[in-house]
Amino acid sequence: MDRFEKEKGLGDGFKIGLMGALIGGLVVGMIILGVLYATGTIGGKRTETIAGQKVVVNDLEASTQVEAVAQVVPQSVVGVTAAVIQQSLMGTTEGQSVGSGFIVTTDGYIVTNQHVVADSTSITISLDDGGTYPGKLIWSDSNLDLAVVKIEKTDLPVVTLGDSNAVKVGETVIAIGNPMGLNYERSVTAGIVSALNRSLMVDSNLVAEDLIQTDATINAGNSGGPLCNGKGDVIGINTYKNYQAEGMGFALPVNILRPIISKIVANGSFTPIVIGISGYDSQQAAYFSNTEQFDSGIYVNAVESGSGAEQAGLAKGDIIISLEGQNVNSMLGMKSILYALNPGDTISITYKHGNAVKAVDVTVQAAQ
Repeated sequence: MDRFEKEKGLGDGFKIGLMGALIGGLVVGMIILGVLYATGTIGGKRTETIAGQKVVVNDLEASTQVEAVAQVVPQSVVGVTAAVIQQSLMGTTEGQSVGSGFIVTTDGYIVTNQHVVADSTSITISLDDGGTYPGKLIWSDSNLDLAVVKIEKTDLPVVTLGDSNAVKVGETVIAIGNPMGLNYERSVTAGIVSALNRSLMVDSNLVAEDLIQTDATINAGNSGGPLCNGKGDVIGINTYKNYQAEGMGFALPVNILRPIISKIVANGSFTPIVIGISGYDSQQAAYFSNTEQFDSGIYVNAVESGSGAEQAGLAKGDIIISLEGQNVNSMLGMKSILYALNPGDTISITYKHGNAVKAVDVTVQAAQ
């Protein structure tokens, strides 16, 4: 079994786990404000207006795609330095965890990995123009390994969130971040999408799934940084690396970010939306010996009393096939759909109960 390392950033904040390599990296993402692509030209070339700048791109040459992205996206990438208290043989000391992040709104919302800012006593954000600002942790989730930080500044450059469901194996991708710390800030590396829908056991109870595998070079310090396609759209968040192999990095798919960021910007906070089950998908089941084995869908392992799922008739052993007509084969995919809803909304769910296929409307609720 390959060994993966779980990192908490750089310097004194560096930690190693049994599996899963959190690579102190960078995430690039954006919400409503986006990159506007303008007119195409003849001969396989096109002129794109990206964040107000015109860039000529040859679709047939990966090198020009990388150059175009490198001209624009890094200005929206930040350094994230978190002060953390550590216990050692020398007693209590203050260390640092250093990673990357990306600006998603002009008024200072920034996305990074949760492990970069976990247990921090303070957060400092370093911008492309050399300025530094204190960051306030708005939201974080250790299972998703995502966090949102806010700084008090306006007129910031933002990046565009792409569609991770549209990613193809073999397409050009570009990673941007702060490998090995801020001395190498906003480094750009390029490669291809090596595979999709990869899964890794991060610790004894957590399997990261739906990961994008890439051979673009990513290292400690890149965590939270963006994996972009040839248009400069962010399709993933660089988070894991196999340290026993060359060219095996993994990024979280960016689609999970969309509903989270939208609600934080609108409401100042985010609470997950659930239907009231605990379950797992076939990727997760493969890592544990006490799970049911199945090919697709979400296995319902338990149903919360009084929840919308219980009221709709779902039971342990059922397999959820689709939500609102969209097939779901991972818990992350199901969350991407549910997180866009509000408490009290209803969602159509198709599921298997024994040999029968049923459809019900389920009322969703805020997670407790």
